[in-house]
Amino acid sequence: MTGQKGHATAERARWKQDPDAVRADILRIATSEFARAGLDGARMDEIAARTRTSKRMIYYYFGDKAGLYRAVLEQAYRDMRLGEEELNLDDLPADAALRRLLEYSFDHHMRNTDFIRLVMNENMHNGEYLELSDEIRRLNASAIERVESIYARGCAEGVFRAGLSPMHLHWFISGLSFFNSSNRATFALIFGDALFAPDGQEALRGEIVEMIMRYVAAPG
Repeated sequence: MTGQKGHATAERARWKQDPDAVRADILRIATSEFARAGLDGARMDEIAARTRTSKRMIYYYFGDKAGLYRAVLEQAYRDMRLGEEELNLDDLPADAALRRLLEYSFDHHMRNTDFIRLVMNENMHNGEYLELSDEIRRLNASAIERVESIYARGCAEGVFRAGLSPMHLHWFISGLSFFNSSNRATFALIFGDALFAPDGQEALRGEIVEMIMRYVAAPG
């Protein structure tokens, strides 16, 4: 028993020597807790109990509960934007790039329900904590710049019609993808859950992509 305790202590000491891993572990657990209970309902004691570190270390890295929550929001948006960067959209023709971005957006929102809940919770706080983060503004500015770039290339290539707003286009992409996850429970209870079975999601994904592609397409 003493040996096991000593091993656990040694393992904890080695873990503390890797601050990036400690920080990532805290953010992972905190993301789950904030998504489940919201900012007001989440408890630091619960987060600390589920991590491989202490409550004191959480405060050391993030300052307080609000600081941890803001860091969770930043990481959630960072993960999404990094995923977009990895699509290598600049290497594709504009129509293929937009199609890939649409598919990625739908898939990311469908698979990352914690992200959806975090955004919904932040809207309940009127964006108060998001507004405090220069990092989130920077990350989301890159999302608009990406759509602007694809749209400009598409117009130059003659495949997209002129006169559209990249900001509006980003809103359409985000809105359709977000609603699919944010309203899943209520939509399924009212209308049935066939749309959220694998076949239903695959069909909806294709239809949303086709809808946006037809919207931006040049005449003829």
